[in-house]
Amino acid sequence: MKALYIAWQDPQTRYWYTVGRLSRENGTYRFVYTQGALKSQRFKYLGRMHDLRQSYWSRELFPLFSNRILDSSRPEYPEYLQWLALDPRDQHDPMQLLARSGGKRATDELCVYPHPEMNERGEVELFFLSHGLRYLDSSALQRISQLQSGDHLILRREIDNAHDRYALLLETEEPVTVGYCPRYLSRDLCGVMHATDVKLTVERVNQDAPIQFRLLCRAVFTPPLGFDMFAGDEHLPLGKESVAA
Repeated sequence: MKALYIAWQDPQTRYWYTVGRLSRENGTYRFVYTQGALKSQRFKYLGRMHDLRQSYWSRELFPLFSNRILDSSRPEYPEYLQWLALDPRDQHDPMQLLARSGGKRATDELCVYPHPEMNERGEVELFFLSHGLRYLDSSALQRISQLQSGDHLILRREIDNAHDRYALLLETEEPVTVGYCPRYLSRDLCGVMHATDVKLTVERVNQDAPIQFRLLCRAVFTPPLGFDMFAGDEHLPLGKESVAA
């Protein structure tokens, strides 16, 4: 895992902006703000990193991110690792834990997501937790409980969504809606779906997990020629100077 992005939700418009990028180079973490941090006048800064134009470096993971990983001393930590379905080699890598979990906390409006990387077959492989499950009715939640790893799901544009023109529903073949694709992925995936097929499957169903961890999905596609996911201005760095944390 080379890089993660952090997105912030505007409390008034409820729109999500990608405002920063975390990377790890030779055992050192680097954080920079991205151009998305300038999109809303209501965004100020994150944590103690007050200057949007600086690059921040640290040997330890910045508290802004480390506080988004469940403490390994918690009794539910082994279950937490199972919910995320990580390769055993990645289970103690904080970048991988953040990438798979989304780093969401009840106390703020931030989420974390990974920069996509290609696998050995030249495919882009994306793992994400289904969003919006708390808005589903009991029959939809019951259908989720019946899903099995490997079951096929469908991505469908919700064209009548007045709040998000890129909204993507996750549906079974019946169809039954089983959540939404995260907003940080939906705009780029809409573009991908116009150019190539996206295979979406159930990676894991966590029956006894908190609802935000209930359904883990896996999307796979062969990127079109010249395709670069998250190449928009919002993901470009602002930082010019370096500061050690």
